Amino acid sequence: MSKIGSNLLVEPVLAAPIARTRYRSLQWRMLLTVMFCYLFYYTGRQTLGFAIPGIQAEFDVSKQLIGWVSAGMLWGYAIGQAINGNLGDKFGGRKIVTAGAISSSLMNWAVSFAVGYKTLLLGWWLNGYLQALGFAPGSRIISNWWTKAERGKVYGLYLFAAGMSSVVTYILGLVVVDLLHLHWRWVFRLPVVLLIFAGLCFFFIVRDTPEEMGFKREHEAEESAEELAKDDDAKPETSAERYRAILTNAKIHIGGLALGFNNAARYGLVVWVPVHFLEATAKLGAVTGLNARWITVALPVGMAFGALSNGWISDRVFGSIRWKPITLYMFSAVLAAAVMYTLPVSSLWAILALFLCGFFVYGPHATFWALVPDLVGRRRAGTATGVMNTYSYLFAGLAEPAIGHLLDVTHDTALVFTVVGVCCALSGLCAILIRR
Repeated sequence: MSKIGSNLLVEPVLAAPIARTRYRSLQWRMLLTVMFCYLFYYTGRQTLGFAIPGIQAEFDVSKQLIGWVSAGMLWGYAIGQAINGNLGDKFGGRKIVTAGAISSSLMNWAVSFAVGYKTLLLGWWLNGYLQALGFAPGSRIISNWWTKAERGKVYGLYLFAAGMSSVVTYILGLVVVDLLHLHWRWVFRLPVVLLIFAGLCFFFIVRDTPEEMGFKREHEAEESAEELAKDDDAKPETSAERYRAILTNAKIHIGGLALGFNNAARYGLVVWVPVHFLEATAKLGAVTGLNARWITVALPVGMAFGALSNGWISDRVFGSIRWKPITLYMFSAVLAAAVMYTLPVSSLWAILALFLCGFFVYGPHATFWALVPDLVGRRRAGTATGVMNTYSYLFAGLAEPAIGHLLDVTHDTALVFTVVGVCCALSGLCAILIRR
């Protein structure tokens, strides 16, 4: 029997109406708190694009070298994902996510005092590892509290918060460089103050599992009584056992490839779209009465709503068959990127096209993460999320210096949309192979 509060006992969690109502309330409290924390997480890693013009001017470095700085962060993140997802499974997401929020904020301040290219590269690489303490352990908390039937929806909300985190980061970056006209170093200092606050709130509100609040977990609809008893009586897996089970699952590797190409497209947009609009605005000045720098905000807004929609479509339209909405959005992103390539920054249509780029490129992320516990089960979700995210950021890191070199050689920042289109096409083709 499980005790709830001081005088209510339920077995299982949904046996009594009062318990069911309270459990539902706790589910939403945990989800919204995870979302609130992640709403500010990207202030610790997506500000680089707004600092690039200042960094190039002060350190006299090429875009290709800046691409290696971005790659360093992404590969640091990839290494962290391979490790930290397992830490979330072992020690609980509450501690790990909080540690990431605070330590990444401090590392951003350290990066702001870089004295040259090498110190910038090293600091941003270390920050990537610390940022990886957030997503996979947070995903584990969500999978602990929500069942498969609703995971598309809740992961869509989680990724909606991540997308809105990009919006917050873009707005704060523009405030620093465009409104306050501060030195590029302040791009790494001011936004992360909010991340520290969010991390502390997260620690004091979230609990890792329903059991910590006096409930048994809600059972999956397809689980048999025998499976439930086996799960309840099972001994905790060792880290080696978890990794062995996940690394021998072919679907995880196929999903990792699809996610890798997708994330290469995503970070191609996140890092280089600000450069595209900042440089063009500096050359052309204000056009059509609109500061073209602020058009960049359309990108993360589109990303946020794309994640929200794809998770919902995954559950309601495709019946939790995850590969179909992923493929649909990836091929739609190819078209959106092609349109964006043809538009000048002075065009008001660029607002809509950039919104659609973000919408279709980032949208499938919600469904990718809902797919993970579907493939490996709830108990291995954190580790498997980390493994897939390792693919994700290895690929994104490879793309960054390549894009930087391409822009150095051609002096055409619009070519980033060509790279994005190619990566999305490859992601969609890989997603078809998942067929789950």
